[in-house]
Amino acid sequence: MSAWRVREPGPMRTRPLEWVRTPVPEPGPGELLVAVRACGVCRTDLHVAEGDLPVHRPGVTPGHEVVGEVVATADGTDFRVGDRVGIAWLRHTCGQCRYCRRGQENLCPESRYTGWDADGGYAEFATVPAAYAHRLPAGYSDAELAPLLCAGIIGYRALRRAELPPGGRLGIYGFGGSAHLTAQVALAQGAEVHVMTRGAQARELALALGAASAQGAADPPPVPLDAAILFAPVGHLVLPALEALDRGGTLSIAGIHLTDIPTLDYQRHLFQERQVRSVTANTRDDARAFLDFAAQHRIEVTTPEYPLDRADDALTDLSEGRIAGAAVLRV
Repeated sequence: MSAWRVREPGPMRTRPLEWVRTPVPEPGPGELLVAVRACGVCRTDLHVAEGDLPVHRPGVTPGHEVVGEVVATADGTDFRVGDRVGIAWLRHTCGQCRYCRRGQENLCPESRYTGWDADGGYAEFATVPAAYAHRLPAGYSDAELAPLLCAGIIGYRALRRAELPPGGRLGIYGFGGSAHLTAQVALAQGAEVHVMTRGAQARELALALGAASAQGAADPPPVPLDAAILFAPVGHLVLPALEALDRGGTLSIAGIHLTDIPTLDYQRHLFQERQVRSVTANTRDDARAFLDFAAQHRIEVTTPEYPLDRADDALTDLSEGRIAGAAVLRV
């Protein structure tokens, strides 16, 4: 099969990925073999390729927003050959530690991830433990489903972590793949959404989806915010986001990687019980809840598409801010 591997992590201009021919993977005990039909292009893939995230597996195949067809099944699973299935970021937890036992498997010290610890979906075939594969909602194409499997799930968790009150005002900083899905969830729940992002195309998309306002990445929103989510991996945006919060507001930071945060001023940024909360991966319960939401509420997924053999171009465009929505590789 054909697949991409991270040859040597570095800036996309150094071409850190290589396009290779490799054997079709053999599924291990309890795993499914999946023929990849589409794979989302996530910013985490970019962090793995460029080395912002430390190497867990040299030469790993990125990609963790995988939609495909089961071609071989594991013993004891209720998946069948021909089923459409989703492969997401989280692919293993121990199930025994105190975090797993209290429903916080995303914090499991033994957690492992698709496209970081194990080969992912920038390939024609991929494997997944059956216990971590996802049933997918009807009514969406493969390309529309792919971004839901990380961008959607993580955005959903970030929204929950932001503790937005009913009918509240939500600020969104950065408006890429995850943000444009999360905004629609918040709007469907009755929120008033304000978007701060650098790209004119992204601002146009935000307004088209129903945002009340859209302005530059560090610009103040027109109203105080009850909650905010930072999707852009840019630490200096933490300050204007906190300053935009009303009393008691919460800033949720959605990314797995963030550049350094400048010095905070306690009175301007934190006083009046404003708070900052991080987001670390997701649980399978988060994934099921979000996919159930997507089954009940139509989410419009903006998906510029690239053929699989142009994954390096897709990541370059993502790094340069040229993608509005969530890019998808088609196999």
